Amino acid sequence: MAGIDVTVASSWFLVVGLIAVLIAPRVQQEVPGLGSWAYLAGLVFAVLLYGSVLLHEIAHALAALAFDMPVTSINLHFLGGATEIEGEATTPWREFVIAVVGPLTSLAVGGVAWGAMRAFDGGLIWFTIGALASANLVVGVLNLVPGLPLDGGRILQSVVWGVTRRRSLGVVVAAWGGRVAAVAVMAYPLVLLLRGLQPAIINYLFAFMIGSFLWGGATHALTTSKMAARLPGIQARRLARPAIGVPADLPLSEAIRRAQEANAGSVVVVSSDGRPAGIVNEAAVVSTPVERRPWLPVGDCARRLEEGLMLPADLDGEPLLRAMNRTPATEYVLLEADGTVYGVLVTKDVDNAFHVA
Repeated sequence: MAGIDVTVASSWFLVVGLIAVLIAPRVQQEVPGLGSWAYLAGLVFAVLLYGSVLLHEIAHALAALAFDMPVTSINLHFLGGATEIEGEATTPWREFVIAVVGPLTSLAVGGVAWGAMRAFDGGLIWFTIGALASANLVVGVLNLVPGLPLDGGRILQSVVWGVTRRRSLGVVVAAWGGRVAAVAVMAYPLVLLLRGLQPAIINYLFAFMIGSFLWGGATHALTTSKMAARLPGIQARRLARPAIGVPADLPLSEAIRRAQEANAGSVVVVSSDGRPAGIVNEAAVVSTPVERRPWLPVGDCARRLEEGLMLPADLDGEPLLRAMNRTPATEYVLLEADGTVYGVLVTKDVDNAFHVA
């Protein structure tokens, strides 16, 4: 879909099979005489259900694309789906829209399916459409629960962010909402016991899986929020090592002398028009015997600058880390707005700064 990869986790097949097994007895009640074909009908229902989950995730993806946020993939897994969006929404409104369109899509699919039931008077198709309607309405409502990692948690996050102007506070509030929801889900079988009902094994199993998913997602959000608070201190310009530009045919020994004279920590190979063409690898320099350095062109010790290895010097915070993650490397050349070399950013220096911040 529009260049977005749609992937299916191996756990998806397990859950599809489980849904088929669980729904088959209900199919047999509605349509007696199907026999083992009821399991095939259950399998078809499970696939259609995940089709509606895919629509839910596509809604998230389209909303993100509408705000010019890249979407890398849509992943279907045992508890539903997830849309991988690069970066974070820049405003509370964008966060709200991207989050809310998913549940609204599920509710809309459920509503349409509910209306379509009127075209049938019993039978397998009527039952399948009705089950899809119920499932989507439940998915839509549950996704509005105000706790991360659910869509409702992101909606709550956007509201708190909009009111307080503090994104981090929104994340904390929504994450604790997710933890409360996790405890409530895990306590559900106990509530049934207190009411004199005997929960089935499947109730305990699903309560544990869903509760663990919610707790894990909420905890991850809290951890990520703490890490994000450190990001503003990660500035490419401040962390850059001074660098000099030299032609590729300059002897390595002379390049080293010029770098030492300029107190530069890195050497960048530049073309005849002054544009960066490569970055000298420190390990290659160290491994070159001193007696060979006057005869070895510095360009032979340089790594060619591929796309993504030249970054604006003014990058900082999350945009900087995102740019580095797109093209993993040990060093990057930092450029001024006019294309001149400002310095070299070493990945190790960024890691150290992040842990100190």
